[in-house]
Amino acid sequence: MNRMTAFSHENVRTLLRGIGVRQVRLVCGLVLFSYLISHFLNHALGNISLDALAGGVHYHTMFWQSLPVAMTLYTAMLIHGSLGFWALYQRRQFTWKAVEPLQLALGLSIPVLVVMHVVGARLGDTLFGQEKLYPQELYVFWVARPYFIWQMYAVMIIAWLHGCIGLHFWLRMKAFYARTAPYLLAAAVLVPAIAILGIYQAGRTVIANNEDPQWRAENLSEHQVGTKAEQATLETIVHDSLIGYFALIGIALLARGARVLHERRGGMIALSYGNGRTVRVPRGLSVLEASLRNNVPHASVCGGRARCSTCRIRVIGDCGALPEPSTREAFVLARVGTTDPSIRLACQLRPTTDMSFFQLFLPSAVSASAHASNASRIGEERHLVSVFVDMRGSTRLAEKLLPFDTVFVVNRFLAAVSQAVIECGGRPNQFVGDGVLALFGLAADDQTASRQALKAAARIAANVDELNEFLSHDLREPIRFGIGIHGGEVIVGDIGCRDHMVFTALGDAVNVAARLQDMTKSLGCETIISEEVRVAAGLSDGDLPQQEVSIRGRTEPMMVRVVAETKTLSALVDKLASVAA
Repeated sequence: MNRMTAFSHENVRTLLRGIGVRQVRLVCGLVLFSYLISHFLNHALGNISLDALAGGVHYHTMFWQSLPVAMTLYTAMLIHGSLGFWALYQRRQFTWKAVEPLQLALGLSIPVLVVMHVVGARLGDTLFGQEKLYPQELYVFWVARPYFIWQMYAVMIIAWLHGCIGLHFWLRMKAFYARTAPYLLAAAVLVPAIAILGIYQAGRTVIANNEDPQWRAENLSEHQVGTKAEQATLETIVHDSLIGYFALIGIALLARGARVLHERRGGMIALSYGNGRTVRVPRGLSVLEASLRNNVPHASVCGGRARCSTCRIRVIGDCGALPEPSTREAFVLARVGTTDPSIRLACQLRPTTDMSFFQLFLPSAVSASAHASNASRIGEERHLVSVFVDMRGSTRLAEKLLPFDTVFVVNRFLAAVSQAVIECGGRPNQFVGDGVLALFGLAADDQTASRQALKAAARIAANVDELNEFLSHDLREPIRFGIGIHGGEVIVGDIGCRDHMVFTALGDAVNVAARLQDMTKSLGCETIISEEVRVAAGLSDGDLPQQEVSIRGRTEPMMVRVVAETKTLSALVDKLASVAA
């Protein structure tokens, strides 16, 4: 029980370490975008009739104005808006991607365009008990002040674009995004289009109804639209709100200017890139911002959002003077399994003294400002099953055989492993000496990928047995091997330089698979399978022996399954397949 409690507490701490300003902004943005979708779909009912609009707004209001939902919505609105001002103040570089400052500008313009509608509809009801629904609002937009309809159309399009850009930045590294992007694009075009058309059709109905005195008496009474004095009060609130909002923007801009002056008075620091290039920048800039300001190529898949580790640098020399990693930076570095204090994220590290470093990822492989249509080139987050296979005793083999004979034997081993991987639906990825990293799940779900990996391990054992029989007259002892299998989130993409790009996977799951393979030596077995893969494949708890092991770089022990003879996995996978059939 104590162990489970400690494990739970560690999970909570890990989760909290992963939460930063951008994560809070994302959650708040999703709440607001959900409200926007609901509102737009309600607008679309105007294509049917005004009565359909009235029926839809009843359920829309009943949900969004219920106490817990309303508290969530207004809290998200307040936080998201406040973080917009913070982004305006904090952002030092607007040349990473043109769409990023565009998104910020769109977001900051939304309150200016929507304040009249919000004050008229919400405060009119709260302060004076006005009942402004679609007939009353559409009357203002289409009859009383027809130029306001263009303002409403503008805010609808701007708010929608702002949300879609944010969703794109969030989803672009997800595995499903490339497959679903055409459908999401269709929805992104269709939803605002039918909403705008619904407002237009309903507006035409209101213009026609306005000729009927009875309709005007029923829908344009002072109780519904307010008296002239009440309308004047609301207009004053709108005017004062706009002044206050522009004042906040001005304060943010003045704060930016004050920060620049303060940094310049604080002196300049020199950043040396380890390749002979040195730039001088004010204190307070992150290393990535310094690179971009001085046109130094620097890899950053996520654009400096601390959602990846491709901007990592290794600091040369003493690290004692460096600022401590932020909570978010520490979380990302922990995810990639590094505890070296000299390894830092360039987008988060803001040095205060001269510093020398070199980049761990070649900037020609990925660039913060590069636009690539191929998701694998810029990096993509996927759930894959990693299988690491290593040949045992290759060093002793090299001592006993001629060099070319050694290469022949190792190549035959790698061919036997690769053949098994390909036949089972995997992809041989990296060849490291006499070892192979194979990936499963690039075109399959988690369960299928896990079963393919287990079946491939069994087939590797069979292929190696055939190879040992073929080489029995040349080898003093048969070829042995070790296999580690683990599944988890990784980043797949092209790594390398110019004409030497290699598609590969990076992440904790790959490192764990390699360490499990290495652990087969001490545990005296051929294969070690993580509990995650066992569960995903659908194997029963009693099918394989269980053992708790400690993995270097992980604070908590890990449950694994130990396989003495890998060939036995074939029967287990076949049994699962027969049950499913």
